[in-house]
Amino acid sequence: MTFLYLIGALVVLFILLGIWSQKGEAAGLMGGRLSEPGQKPNTVCSESGTQPERAIEPLRAEFSDVAQAIEATGGTITSRSDDYLSATYMSRIFKFVDDVEIRRDGERTQIRSASRVGYSDQGANRRRVEMIRSHLQST
Repeated sequence: MTFLYLIGALVVLFILLGIWSQKGEAAGLMGGRLSEPGQKPNTVCSESGTQPERAIEPLRAEFSDVAQAIEATGGTITSRSDDYLSATYMSRIFKFVDDVEIRRDGERTQIRSASRVGYSDQGANRRRVEMIRSHLQST
């Protein structure tokens, strides 16, 4: 019986974290660059100087094509300017929200994908960027 209470408490905790994540927003640009990933392993970023374990290659695609790929892969654009875009992705079960941001950088498009809550994402943000990259290559 104690095991069932523990499972129930964990489910409630995940539901509350999902609700909490829906109230945040993308980190935005800092000094004209995408924000640093921080210390948690739930963010990947292509900006130069990103820690190796959180680094990912920039996208070699037009800014507008990346925006279309984000929408095609389930993202919802929340903010857009000539050189910056933020979008959200929501998980199916607990409705966790992750942010994806892109920045025009000459021939490349810098990208950052980050979880709003929690510590580890089990590689979800890296897989998301690779899914966007794969979509761009297939079109």
